Amino acid sequence: MMSTADLYDLHGEALQSLPLQLRSFGGVPRFEGPIRTVRCFQDNALVKRILQTPGDGAVLVVDGSGSLQTALMGDMIAQSAVDAGWAGVVIHGCVRDSVALARMPLGVKALGTNPRKSAKEGTGEIDVVVEFGGVSFRPGARLHADEDGVLVER
Repeated sequence: MMSTADLYDLHGEALQSLPLQLRSFGGVPRFEGPIRTVRCFQDNALVKRILQTPGDGAVLVVDGSGSLQTALMGDMIAQSAVDAGWAGVVIHGCVRDSVALARMPLGVKALGTNPRKSAKEGTGEIDVVVEFGGVSFRPGARLHADEDGVLVER
């Protein structure tokens, strides 16, 4: 996989660069794939549901509205993603079980951690355009992530 810096040098404005300083939590620091999305707020039922379906190398982008109040993914949901063939998860919110996530063959980027569980109501939306940090994440567009950040095709 080409670095995000080299990709940006090659393609420039054809790519959106996420300015948020997400932390890397997964055992795979570099990942890429077509985007799937979930929009939810302090409720991870849809995240769990989608990550149990075949990922085929996709990246799930979760717009959790930047909430730091609850975690939207932990080790059990992440293991489902690994088992289902997802390349990674980018969360505009928190994760938990960070030590376990670091040992998993999955790319994970998020704002931070919180041990508090989220609700399980299933509220939110799947496969809609989500936006945070000034970047639009469209289902099907390609996402590239590494140690330097996240790039998304326009």
